[in-house]
Amino acid sequence: MSGSSLDGLDICFCRFEYSEEGWKYDMPYSQTFDYSGDWKKKLKEAGTSSAKSFVELDKAFGEFTGQKTLDFITQNKIKQVDFIASHGHTVFHNPEKNYTTQIGSGAHIAAVTNIPSITNFRLLDTALGGQGAPLVPIGDELLFSEYDYCLNLGGYSNISYNSNGVRLAYDISPVNKALNHYAGKEKQEFDKDGEIGRKGKIIAELLSVLNQLEFYDTPGPKSLGDDWLNSVFFEITRKYEENHSNYDIMRTIYEHIAIQIAKATDQTHKKKILTTGGGAHNTFLMECIRHHNKNKIIIPDDQLVNYKESLIFAFMGVLRVENKNNCLASVTGAKKDNSGGIIHCI
Repeated sequence: MSGSSLDGLDICFCRFEYSEEGWKYDMPYSQTFDYSGDWKKKLKEAGTSSAKSFVELDKAFGEFTGQKTLDFITQNKIKQVDFIASHGHTVFHNPEKNYTTQIGSGAHIAAVTNIPSITNFRLLDTALGGQGAPLVPIGDELLFSEYDYCLNLGGYSNISYNSNGVRLAYDISPVNKALNHYAGKEKQEFDKDGEIGRKGKIIAELLSVLNQLEFYDTPGPKSLGDDWLNSVFFEITRKYEENHSNYDIMRTIYEHIAIQIAKATDQTHKKKILTTGGGAHNTFLMECIRHHNKNKIIIPDDQLVNYKESLIFAFMGVLRVENKNNCLASVTGAKKDNSGGIIHCI
């Protein structure tokens, strides 16, 4: 899994077992391979590269993913791997026009590793008119059904829950993508523990404008991407940069995130919210979320916080191999449930 926050390439080794009680998983090994400055630059600029450079990057990132996977297998002395399921790295995502693109060529992953590889999990869903996101709800439904909500705090926040027997899910708001952007203006890659944002003051007008964005009142299924972030969200925050500090803008974004998450969850009953993703490590962000939320926020062990998405993409690979649906129309808005993923066999 390579997330939009550019934290690195997450790899985990998983085993899945099905019985009358449902699906169970085991995740004995997991590791994040940090991106070099060169790789971060390439991934950030992928959306503006020439067609030829883009194809070359797709190939190179597939080879990179394959080699890191081999390193991971060797380091952990893993003897048998049935297949590799790779999300890739999202460069373009425009469900309104029925397309999405994740680089990291599955053919090259398979060629490097000599292991069957499954990629392009989102494409079929967007072709069927769906958002192609979020995809993790199938894992939330079948692996983490004991929680009322599953909340992920990554580049964007998304939520998943069961409503009257139907799994619903959608993206909520920008999180790390927005916070990292302004941390970068303070010469930091990210806002560790919210130390920058904690120093700021809420800009009431900016908070009000952000909370009134059309996206938040649009019913799901819905998803966010960098196009929206740059053309809508940052278009607004940029207007406040001249008269306000980065500290104040970040503090306002923290408040905005927490308010939108509270709006997405039922505040009349104390329900359990499983919270994972990089944002779960940000102590100030979690303080803000808890301040606005009456539910029980549960942060699991670090492995599940960091690798839940990778785990679920592995699980989606299992469902794909068994020709079972791994994308839910109730979540994405597609014409029907589908089994996404292109299998590259050696």
